[in-house]
Amino acid sequence: MQTHFTPGQLADPDIAAANDILRACVHCGFCTATCPTYVLTGDELDGPRGRIYQIKDMLEADRPPSASEVVHIDRCLSCLSCMTTCPSGVHYMHLVDTARAHIERRWVRPLGERLLRSMLGRVLPRPRLAGRLLSLARFAAPAARLLPAPLRRMVGMAGSATAARSTEPGVFPAEGERRYRVALLTGCVQQAIDANINTATIRLLTRHGCEVVVAEGAGCCGSVNHHLGQVNDARALAAANIRAWSGTGDGIDAVIVNTSGCGTVVKDYGFMFRSDPELASAAETVSARTRDICEFIDEIGLKAPTGGARGRVAYQSPCSMQHGQKLTRSPPELLRRAGFDVVEPRDAHLCCGSAGTYNILQGELADALMERKLRALQALAPDFVASGNIGCMVQLRPGLGVPVLHTAELLDWATGGPKPEALGSGE
Repeated sequence: MQTHFTPGQLADPDIAAANDILRACVHCGFCTATCPTYVLTGDELDGPRGRIYQIKDMLEADRPPSASEVVHIDRCLSCLSCMTTCPSGVHYMHLVDTARAHIERRWVRPLGERLLRSMLGRVLPRPRLAGRLLSLARFAAPAARLLPAPLRRMVGMAGSATAARSTEPGVFPAEGERRYRVALLTGCVQQAIDANINTATIRLLTRHGCEVVVAEGAGCCGSVNHHLGQVNDARALAAANIRAWSGTGDGIDAVIVNTSGCGTVVKDYGFMFRSDPELASAAETVSARTRDICEFIDEIGLKAPTGGARGRVAYQSPCSMQHGQKLTRSPPELLRRAGFDVVEPRDAHLCCGSAGTYNILQGELADALMERKLRALQALAPDFVASGNIGCMVQLRPGLGVPVLHTAELLDWATGGPKPEALGSGE
């Protein structure tokens, strides 16, 4: 694709990166066939190729976006299925992130949208505030039908939340000889929705010879703000993590992430801070050491299962796992090694509709994608569903009819941990 940015524009590192991405696109359109929003609407402007044209025009002219451009770019899930499909290696993720930041700077949204997006960006990255919001949402459940649609959806998601406990900073010693020292990203809203994920992850890691450090000062990865175009807030949260993990004493072998949406962003810290003279090197180191929990357990070797865990599990691969991090083999293979009967749904490449705050901001499209995913999973008649991203789990829990668990909970159970609470106390 030809571009016509001026030398002055190309002096901006983000515009320079966007220029390289745009020039890699050959207009082939393979991406449209695997784009969830294009599959639903059939509108070229709701597919990656159409969005790329809109982003190019907006950035090249250095102008405010049109109302139509905002609509179609907002409808993008950032599922990154297009990047898996693209034969030319177009890095759409960086391009749409730049577009969202541009829209945030140059477009004035209606007051209600501004308030909602500001609230999401301020509350969700802070576990205690998120916990209070969820409690308030549960209290408001009887009157949910009177609320605006986005708030109704938040109330509905609050109903699927389980235990809410913060994982406090500290060190969790390895069982037996210490083989590795790792830092765990405990996340933000995940702690408010399902604290069992972190406790299971810590047990799984310590059982495999890892000393687990929950670093003081580390918190939200910044993805919520990042995908809302709130660049300064996202960078502040990311910088805090980089500094926290870079100051953990005798060093760490890996940064472990158990929410794939967060993992995709943390693995991109090196790019985010590439022009920062203070943090560029540390950010690149953090990105290089970041591993999804399944990725890391696969690397170090899963312990032999104890034999108590069993069942037919449908593995739902989050988009941020399969498209963002290119991890498709290790999670289902680990579950098989752990003794589970693993099945996978048709059209597994299509998003469930969660996508961070997408299911709040783009409810109708999110619901259509959710229904499609629920049908595909239910057709497998599983005993339970496993996933590696809290957003997918919350999206699917209310309508699925069987428990939805994190992959780490099942691996923990299989290698000697307690049976997950969601499966009850019976055998």
